[in-house]
Amino acid sequence: MVDIKTRFAPSPTGQLHVGSARTALFCHLLARKMGGMLLLRIEDTDRARHVEGAVERIVDDLKWLGIDWDEGAGVGGDKGPYVQSQRLGIYTKHVEKLLDAGLAYYAFETAEQLAGLRQTAEAEKRSFIYRRPDSLPTRGQAEAVKAEGRPAVVRFKTPGEDVAIHDEVYGVVTVPGDQQDDFIIMKADGWPTYHLANVVDDALMGVNFIVRGQEFLGQTWRHKLLRDAFGWPEPRYAHLPLIMDMKGRKLSKRDGDVDILSFRKAGYLPEAMINFIALLGWSPGNDRERFSLEELREAFDIDRLNKTNAKFDRDKLLAFNTAAIAEADEDRLLVAFEDYLSLNETPFPAGDTAMLRRLLQVNKGFRTFADIVSKSGSLFVADDAVEYNGKAVEKVLAKNDGDGWAVLAELRALLGACPWTGEALEKLLGEFCTGRGLGMGKVAQPLRVALTGGTISPAIGETLTLLGKDKTLSRIDRCLALART
Repeated sequence: MVDIKTRFAPSPTGQLHVGSARTALFCHLLARKMGGMLLLRIEDTDRARHVEGAVERIVDDLKWLGIDWDEGAGVGGDKGPYVQSQRLGIYTKHVEKLLDAGLAYYAFETAEQLAGLRQTAEAEKRSFIYRRPDSLPTRGQAEAVKAEGRPAVVRFKTPGEDVAIHDEVYGVVTVPGDQQDDFIIMKADGWPTYHLANVVDDALMGVNFIVRGQEFLGQTWRHKLLRDAFGWPEPRYAHLPLIMDMKGRKLSKRDGDVDILSFRKAGYLPEAMINFIALLGWSPGNDRERFSLEELREAFDIDRLNKTNAKFDRDKLLAFNTAAIAEADEDRLLVAFEDYLSLNETPFPAGDTAMLRRLLQVNKGFRTFADIVSKSGSLFVADDAVEYNGKAVEKVLAKNDGDGWAVLAELRALLGACPWTGEALEKLLGEFCTGRGLGMGKVAQPLRVALTGGTISPAIGETLTLLGKDKTLSRIDRCLALART
């Protein structure tokens, strides 16, 4: 027997949100620390919001993060299917059980009628709670309504007694009976609601420890009542605190990208993402912040989850990523760089491993892989695609009666006659600076503007050798032509 069995159950309505990734990570850490099992279930009953390809994307991003699971989607097991849209017969059977036991009933209100009831409640300054009719419809009436094309849902008959939920993070949470409604468990289209499908699947799949976001805590009383109705044991719960932005608002796209794929495409390492996400609502109990995934598996403790909302500090994430890059060896960075390039359109040559290694070397100190593109990408575009930054031209080339133009023109002749090796170029530039009493910046920056259109590139010697002699001279000529116009 498995002592702990938890699950991650995403809905394929879009990309993997960082909050969902945190849930998946904590489920994974709990299972690994306790010697239990993690199940991956796809909850796709919300057909209106279903996004094709989302399941594959979620699975891919989980694997990118290093999160694995023991049962479910992509792995298999003896409790499947693990996709809810393939389990409709199971849900229908359980709804029938509740109807037969008198614990559920059909309801026929239209959307307009329900809206009217809500408006009445609002006018009377009270919360709207659906109340069951004095006389419950029969199955025969339900069939007649369906035949007429009118909506017929199934609602659970709430006992109306206080429900107490014990949560590992928030303690005992009690929902008074007078705040409970007869909630829908089967929609008019025959699909189950989240509450019914979720409870049935957790029970039949043997899930006994549920870790999920705090926003679900207010729904848990419904799940307890359903389990009681079926005679199923209650699992343990751990609801995670909300993730907020730095202004104390719930994390959303207004503050930037909030899904794992976006950070992956932006050039972050999964090691940094996992480390950062683990600290959103969990504390190891000391001042330590840097963890590998394996170290997190050892250190994780459900008792160290926090009640207070977590802050998504993007500067801290960037600092974690910078440190992770600095600590990684070149082989690891190469694999991650190739993954980044597979997700982005860049001017870098595909499949040129030697060149990618060189780019990692000459851009040492980069914070994300996107920095390599911004710093070196212009060296790989067509010469006539280089766009000159007006401020850079003015500040570096035209200022002081065109000192930069003069340096560039003089260098053009010298570079044309120079052997194209790093040693020879370094010697030429050094002697040029000494001979004219100029600092390297007064020489390197005019070259950078001519070669890249701006003032940022790798070290000037590396820039010249990466670009090659022909392209270097061509770009200098094009820039000098700009001076004449």
